Amino acid sequence: MAGQNCGVTIALLGVLLLGAVLLRRGAGARRRVRRRRGSLGAEDAELGSGRPSRDAPTARSPRDRPAPGRAASGEVAVRSWVASDLVLGAGRGTWECSRAGNPAVRGDEPRADGAGENKSVSQPSPGDLPHAGAWGLKIILLTPFFFLLPEAFEIAPPHGSGITVFIKPGSPALPSKLCYIINAKRHKTLLTIQSGEKEVFSFSCHNPENHFVIEIQKNIDCMSGPCPFGEVHLQPPASALPTLNRTFIWDVKAHKSIGLELQFSIPRLRQIGPGESCPDGVTHSITGRIDATAVKIGTFCSNGTVSRIKMQEGVKMALHLPWFHNRNVSGFSIANRSSIKRLCIIESVFEGEGLATLMSANYPDGFPEDELMTWQFVIPPHLRASVSFLRFNVSNCEKKEERVEYYIPGSTTNPEVFRLEDKQPGNMAGNFNLSLQGCDQDAQNPGILRLQFQVLVQRPQNESNKIYLVDLSNEQAMSLTIEPRPIKLSRKFVPGCFVCLESRTCSNNLTLTSGSKHRISFLCDNLTRLWMNAEKTISCTDHRYCHRRSYSLQVPGDILQLPVQLHDFSWRLLVPKGKLSLALVPSQKLQQHTQEKVCNTSFSYLVAGAVPGQDLYFGSFCPGGSIEQIQVKQNISVTLRTFAPSFQQEASRQGLTVSFIPFFKEDGVFTVTPDTKSKIYLRTPNWDWGLPSLTSVSWNISVPSNQVACLTFLKERTGVVCQTGRAFMIIQEQRSKAEEIFSLEDDVLPKPSFHHHSFWVNISNCSPVSGKQLDLFFWVLLTPRTMDLTVIIIAVVGGGALLLFALGLIICFVKKKKKKKSKGPPVGIYNGNINTQMPMQPKKFQKGRKDSDSHVYAVIDDTMVYGHLLQDSNGSFLQPEVDTYRPFQGPTGDCPPSPPPICSRAPTAKLSTDEPSPAFPAESESEPYTFSHPNNGNTDIPLLDTHEPEDPGE
Repeated sequence: MAGQNCGVTIALLGVLLLGAVLLRRGAGARRRVRRRRGSLGAEDAELGSGRPSRDAPTARSPRDRPAPGRAASGEVAVRSWVASDLVLGAGRGTWECSRAGNPAVRGDEPRADGAGENKSVSQPSPGDLPHAGAWGLKIILLTPFFFLLPEAFEIAPPHGSGITVFIKPGSPALPSKLCYIINAKRHKTLLTIQSGEKEVFSFSCHNPENHFVIEIQKNIDCMSGPCPFGEVHLQPPASALPTLNRTFIWDVKAHKSIGLELQFSIPRLRQIGPGESCPDGVTHSITGRIDATAVKIGTFCSNGTVSRIKMQEGVKMALHLPWFHNRNVSGFSIANRSSIKRLCIIESVFEGEGLATLMSANYPDGFPEDELMTWQFVIPPHLRASVSFLRFNVSNCEKKEERVEYYIPGSTTNPEVFRLEDKQPGNMAGNFNLSLQGCDQDAQNPGILRLQFQVLVQRPQNESNKIYLVDLSNEQAMSLTIEPRPIKLSRKFVPGCFVCLESRTCSNNLTLTSGSKHRISFLCDNLTRLWMNAEKTISCTDHRYCHRRSYSLQVPGDILQLPVQLHDFSWRLLVPKGKLSLALVPSQKLQQHTQEKVCNTSFSYLVAGAVPGQDLYFGSFCPGGSIEQIQVKQNISVTLRTFAPSFQQEASRQGLTVSFIPFFKEDGVFTVTPDTKSKIYLRTPNWDWGLPSLTSVSWNISVPSNQVACLTFLKERTGVVCQTGRAFMIIQEQRSKAEEIFSLEDDVLPKPSFHHHSFWVNISNCSPVSGKQLDLFFWVLLTPRTMDLTVIIIAVVGGGALLLFALGLIICFVKKKKKKKSKGPPVGIYNGNINTQMPMQPKKFQKGRKDSDSHVYAVIDDTMVYGHLLQDSNGSFLQPEVDTYRPFQGPTGDCPPSPPPICSRAPTAKLSTDEPSPAFPAESESEPYTFSHPNNGNTDIPLLDTHEPEDPGE
């Protein structure tokens, strides 16, 4: 702000000083006029007052009148200047200033009497000259406008220089009526100046840089004469040109057998792609030539690695400078070289670590057909270079094959040939060449060949000289990918991270497959910028072969020995549908990750369904919990995910075994043995999105004999709203089989409950309404079992009562046994009129009398009662078929409570009172047996019917 005030003050002082000088000159001119005419009195007074004398004639003599086309006085001239829009040459003439300080005007049109020639205007009469105060004031007021006058330019290219100057509207061109080129008293929008011509011009506006550009083109013919090799100069100098955007073009034509080399001084050039621009606005456009066809080599900025470009058959170099840039040198030179026998050679020099992006000729358009283009890279010996292709396309070839060739120092197979689709070499020490070879394209469908690639030069790391052997020969259906971590992009140079296969083929990512051995190395300044992801598939196609088989889910040791962090290792476990299920058994019990109890280990297992169309995520689990086993009905994906480099030290804790078990209908079963020291937090799968529709999950929670488990739900209601079906929760004691069934849609969740024995928790979902999903979160806490005084008293009293009852039973048994000695043997008597079925209970035997042997009892040990009926025709007795009770030998408590069937989860219609309940079928004719003992030969019911049997023939 202080600088601006100082500048304004200096400008005002200059204007005042100029006004004072003009005042003194005006006073001296007035005194000379008075001496010459000899009048001092009233005229001087009136002249000093600025009013004409009353005695002075009002009409001017012909001698005192200004000639046509001339300014009559300074005041008229200023008016003419103001009327001409303050533009030089736009009014009626060009300004000059006489010694007396009076301005004169050149006439626009020549006159016969010489009035239009370049002559000074005669001195005005005293009556026409304003007084000194008025002149000085007008000059002071009008002086700033003289500084706004546009500048006139003169351009005269030397004869035979081959330079042509074009001044033309810029692009995009603004409306031409705003500004014109004034040349030879004409308003123009285009001005061309050939060599040997001289043109003087100006502009009708004060910002011509917004309307026009200037182009200086120099044609150099090396075919008819010698070429002016050496440093190229800017002609005419940029300082002598108008302040417009300037483009210098050198068009060099040469024979096909002559090579031309453009050498660029420091800073070298950097190639840019389509749509990119240079920060300082200075660009270099280089074009080659094939016969009469122009081929664009590329567009370049400053501060790069390109030091030389060699071409043959001519070159066209264009240097674009913005109007505000005061550059006065071209920055390159031209040298003569022998034929290069290809389109061009671009040399790129690296003095240290860096990155260069280069493109094929005509990029993004197609590379010329069957042409050869080469890049030469100069690399310091202590650095390493890697090549990666960013974008490329291949054309349809009729003959030959499109390829890239490398000449690598020390290689025994030079040149090394690669396809564009192949991984390109890396970790190369020293200089090397890269060539792009086109082919003969199909005339009907040529396609397009183009290439954009990147060369990264960086310091070698310790890991770049170390070879790692990854043996995957014993693995099946497995792949390992090493790739960069996602990072934020930075404008600063960041050395790349490459993975090299066999120390030569390097790329940003590398995928290794099973069945072979791989030798890899790393070219990276920081290996933490890389990570590994692996995937393996374990499938079973024949359930008879896979039944009860187990597989270990462990990361191979060859992967753990790599110096890169493992991110994910996923196992896809596939089973035949409806034939087998899966059981996951960890080497250490697992903990489910929740917000209340997070996993603090360096890795965890992510268990999710792998059935297409089913989104079932069981959760994240880590070692150090209470889950002993996870059983899953169908295909799943188990992913070991690491969170810290310390996984290498904790790798021994990882260990998971998968077994193929018989198929079961539950979607998931968790076997939990709670820890006596802390709470166990459990939640339903798909916690963030809700349990999937019609999904059933169970938890088998074990309770030690000396502990009591407290089951607590963290909210009163689930909030689920079913669209179809019903959502249930069943809590079942495994010893007593007592069940509690809760409707998760209607009922309030149970309050904390205590369980002295192992129990089941089963949750079965319905088809919920969107936004009203089912999710449950609960915890289990074990506490030691305690005995209070009341329980002890009740136990003592109960024990005494039980003892007395046992004594009574013994006494009764003894008495009955004594009575049995006097009684006959027990006799089984069939009675068809007695119904032994309990009321409202279904039949115990599904078969009828005719279909089973339920009427035969082993307790009928006296066969002589019906002896005459048991004899066959030979007189021998027939032995009836009997059965005995066998105790159950299978496991108990291993099966979860059966949830209501899916059909019962749907709303059902109530039964009418007239219809019998379908759960209790009608009783059929019962056929029981009763037993009686004979008393003195008399019985309440006769043993045999007294009626004689009827004749079968009747």
